[in-house]
Amino acid sequence: MAGGIGVGAAMCFVALLVVGTYSAAAGLGGGGGGAVGLAKGAVPAKYQPLVEKWGNLCPAINPALLAAQLYQESGWNPRAVSPAAAQGIAQFIPGTWAGHGIDGDNDGDRDIWDPADAIPSAASYDCELAGYVKNVPGDQTDNMLAAYNAGAYRVIQSGGVPRIAETQNYVKIIRSLEKSFAKPVGRVQPSQQAAGAIYFAQKKLGTKYLWGGNGTPEQGGRFDCSGLTQAAYRTVDIELPRVANDQYNAGPHPSRDELLPGDLVFFSDDLANSRAIHHVGLYVGGGYMINAPYTGAVIRFDKIDTPDYFGATRVTKDGAAALPTTQPAA
Repeated sequence: MAGGIGVGAAMCFVALLVVGTYSAAAGLGGGGGGAVGLAKGAVPAKYQPLVEKWGNLCPAINPALLAAQLYQESGWNPRAVSPAAAQGIAQFIPGTWAGHGIDGDNDGDRDIWDPADAIPSAASYDCELAGYVKNVPGDQTDNMLAAYNAGAYRVIQSGGVPRIAETQNYVKIIRSLEKSFAKPVGRVQPSQQAAGAIYFAQKKLGTKYLWGGNGTPEQGGRFDCSGLTQAAYRTVDIELPRVANDQYNAGPHPSRDELLPGDLVFFSDDLANSRAIHHVGLYVGGGYMINAPYTGAVIRFDKIDTPDYFGATRVTKDGAAALPTTQPAA
């Protein structure tokens, strides 16, 4: 089989790769903190300069945090509209925009639909809120995010993040997503769920590919690429988004030489833009992945080192749980 190995050798192949690579993983330390750089391609190239510039506007934010907010709000869709009438890439309510929107590109207008205005306005509003709650006990950034969700008065009155489930969840989501948008400054913590995900995927070797396949009985247990990785991680109680380019945001991003079994590996038509990712596989070690490649093929092993290799994600439960299940409609 071109690009892979026979299904009959699957169990032996996986055992050799996984045991050897996990032995190497045992000595790895935890991931670094405090990163303010952006992970490769996590922010679409046309927005990256804006996020990098305005994400350093004040100490309470950083580019990865700002990117996490924008992704969570709109999925980088500058024409997004929410059921609550929030508009644009930063999802401003028109009334809030009227008081807090700024002319970020100095072209003489404040356009809620223009990312060159909306992204700077999001950063500016975050910093304004941080100023309101700067004397509140606790983490300054957590308090800022809580103010964004519940209002600065609630945060001041509560002496920190209010005990409101929606607000506490909002803070947790953004802080979790921040880790997936940040460029790691050290080695990334090994996954505790990887072996279970691999175990599921290896049992599917030889199964025919089905575009849009989720492995249901009606589909004959067949999968496409992201359907397979979603199902594999579901067996270890982690719910990934359905599409590959959102799965990229389910955790931090190890470099090529730090890959461990269980990492998701991604392939893109644009190596500077995670939104252009078109394929995902489950890394098993030794430069190989298990993947559902394309119509007419079967789930199999393939090498990951191809010209369209984009990068990898080490899936975390919090990272996956933070991802929006749906994006606002355009």
